[in-house]
Amino acid sequence: MSSGAIILPYRGKQPRIAADAFIAPGAVVIGDVEIGPGSSIWFGCVIRGDLNPIRIGSRTNIQDGTVIHVASADGPAHIGNDVTVGHMALIHACTLADRSFVGMKALVMDKVVVESGAMVAAGALVTPGKRVPAGQLWSGSPARLMRELTADELDHHRKVAENYVALGVEYRANVLLDAGSAL
Repeated sequence: MSSGAIILPYRGKQPRIAADAFIAPGAVVIGDVEIGPGSSIWFGCVIRGDLNPIRIGSRTNIQDGTVIHVASADGPAHIGNDVTVGHMALIHACTLADRSFVGMKALVMDKVVVESGAMVAAGALVTPGKRVPAGQLWSGSPARLMRELTADELDHHRKVAENYVALGVEYRANVLLDAGSAL
C-alpha cells in the first residue's frame, strides 16, 4: 500500500487491499472494495464502493484521475486480472474482464461487459448494457465496433499491464521512501 492515500470504511465495510498493491498518495478508496496482488491505483483516482462492491483483480492498473463507482440497484463494478484502465477514465457499475484495456478518458457505463482481450478506445462512450466482444476495438460516442485487434496490439496490452506492475513495485520501493524522508 502507500502512505498519503485516503482509505476509508463506509457502512462498516473496510477496503481490502493486497499487501503488495500500490495505492498512490492522493488516491481515495472507500467502502466495499477489494484490490488484488500486484495491482496499482495511481494519483488522483477515486474508487468508491459505497452502495455496491468493487472488485479489482491482480496485476491491474488504474491510471491517474480515474473514477470507479457503482450503481445503487444491482450495480457492482468488477475489474479482472491484468486489466489496464487509462488516465481519467470513468468506470461505472460494469465488468472489465481479464486482460481488457480501457483507453484514456473513456466512459464505460452500467451493465457494460468488456470481454477478455477487448479494447475500449480513448474517449469512447460505451452506453449501458453493451457487450464489447473479445478481440474487438470499440470507439466513438456512442462506441461501436471499429475493427478486430491485431496480435501485436494484444501483445502490447499485455506488456502495458506488465510494465505497470513493475512501475508499482518501483514506486513502493523508492518513491514513497523518498517522500517519507522529505517530510
